[in-house]
Amino acid sequence: MELINMIIEFVNMILWDYVLIIALLGIGIFMTIKLKFPQFTRLFPALKKMLSGLTNKEKGEEGKMTPVQALATAVAAQVGTGNIVGVATAIAAGGPGAAFWMLISAFFGMATIFSEAVLAQKYRETKDGELVGGPAYYIKNGLKSKWLSMVFAVACIIALGIVGIMVQSNSVAGSVSNAFGIPSISVTIGLAIIVTLILMGGMGRIASFAETVVPVMALAYIVGSIIIILMNLGNFIPALKSIFIGAFSPKAIGGGTLGIALQQTIRYGLARGLFSNEAGMGSTPHSHAVADAKHPAEQGFTAMIGVFISTFLICLSTVMVNLASGAYNPNISAVEMTKTATIMTQNGFASGFGTFGGMFLSICLSFFSLTTIVGWYFFAESNVKAILNSKKITLTTFKVIAIAALVVGTLIDATFVWKLADMFMGIMAVPNIIALFLLSKEVCKILEDYDTVTKREKIIKANKIAS
Repeated sequence: MELINMIIEFVNMILWDYVLIIALLGIGIFMTIKLKFPQFTRLFPALKKMLSGLTNKEKGEEGKMTPVQALATAVAAQVGTGNIVGVATAIAAGGPGAAFWMLISAFFGMATIFSEAVLAQKYRETKDGELVGGPAYYIKNGLKSKWLSMVFAVACIIALGIVGIMVQSNSVAGSVSNAFGIPSISVTIGLAIIVTLILMGGMGRIASFAETVVPVMALAYIVGSIIIILMNLGNFIPALKSIFIGAFSPKAIGGGTLGIALQQTIRYGLARGLFSNEAGMGSTPHSHAVADAKHPAEQGFTAMIGVFISTFLICLSTVMVNLASGAYNPNISAVEMTKTATIMTQNGFASGFGTFGGMFLSICLSFFSLTTIVGWYFFAESNVKAILNSKKITLTTFKVIAIAALVVGTLIDATFVWKLADMFMGIMAVPNIIALFLLSKEVCKILEDYDTVTKREKIIKANKIAS
């Protein structure tokens, strides 16, 4: 067992400390330049359209999701324990400056996720009356590489549909049990029932669940964070200052006691940013593939909103709660970094909400983990369909396996399983990044076609008004 653990740690070090940080950030910069900085020109019109979709409550066709439902399902998967625990760990290990590099990774990640979404739309398939798509499909249909498609699909099924579900359920059970004194077994049974009911409803129920829960979940956490920041308004400017100074000179914040190197700050900021919004990982394209969008580029713009919500709103909320409330501890021990970082964030909310602060964070963590379980299952199922051609008995068996993983996850130590999940998530990102680079011309053509179509529609509309 010790040997297996050492191998996994070594693979993770190579993947996350070297290969993926360079590859994920690199593809983001590459696509940003090729697409002419869509973060500035496309994001806010997409936000306006999304708010219109929420207000009008669009209805999707059978076997498809509305663009808003697809975004909600993507955000459901993106917004998990990483946005709270992972972000707190990043600033604990890399100092406040890690938040700056986290935002940099998200900025370039928007171009990456745009590319993933439009390719998922273009190369999707229909199976048993339902749309299905994602990296396995655009690798197979776009790159014409079946073996690379299978590598991605297998890694995704294990990373998200089995191991990922285990770590998320572990987070829910531990958090609720500690905050409310409820036995873990009771939490496990309740969670298994809820998830089973959602999954048995298929794509329609998953989409409805995400569309209903995600906006409320995200808004509650952001509002709670804003209240804490307002209660500590005098620390707001110093907190922002520490982020920018720490991004380039981390030792200038805590003197010799901080002992954080600039390389460490950049490494934790970029890694946690990329991990929290999943841009380039190959997970969220599965939901964007099934959206009933008028043009693939439109769903690409919508996908960019997911990164904005996940990192610029929710992750930054976690950072500011820790810094503004004074909960951030520059001398934190590296021995139990994740656990200590969680306590740090709890202390931030407790500073304003008292004992309710811990309960509030536990509720948020639970909902974040629950939505991630549902989103990750949906993504994994898309890859089961890619490998086994969508037989109903096969999908039912996979649902049983996923629920079993959920139960097992609440009974074991999550440390090893998190390492395993990191490894398989890293493995699945590699073929996806290769595909994004090789299919980048396709992405640019899709965006150019959208602009041409939009310009033509405006001319036709202007002529009608004139006549």
